[in-house]
Amino acid sequence: MTITEANPTAVHVGADELPFVDIGDGNKLKVLQVKEREGLWIIENIFQPGFEVQTHRHTGPVWGYTSSGGWKYKEYDYVNRAGSFLYEPAGSVHTLTCVEADTRVWFHMYGANLNLDADGNVESVTDGAGTLAAYYALCDVEGFPRPNVLTD
Repeated sequence: MTITEANPTAVHVGADELPFVDIGDGNKLKVLQVKEREGLWIIENIFQPGFEVQTHRHTGPVWGYTSSGGWKYKEYDYVNRAGSFLYEPAGSVHTLTCVEADTRVWFHMYGANLNLDADGNVESVTDGAGTLAAYYALCDVEGFPRPNVLTD
């Protein structure tokens, strides 16, 4: 066993090492890590008022931390504001909507989002691998060099 195997080192990613890309109407995405074999994906978003994520069901747990602004689920009364921490168990169903400008949220997810139609049928699937591919494509479109996202 080498020293590296016995003592793995931490991996640091500086705040400016991964770009935010525009996902429409001033809303932004940054992909921090995707471990496809584990089903893990970690992203950071900046949302603008009125932004909405399609109603979806999580196949795994999700942890969210809000550092600025405010957002909520249409299905609940509370608003996630700066400093809020949210845990979503596997199987939870909700519709994220942003209520304040420049809302910044970090999500740590396992599994996939099953995007639902109005009748609760699965319409599409969003997961870490697909999100990473879209992120790379948006980086190309915006002229960013391929970011060094942490992957398997």
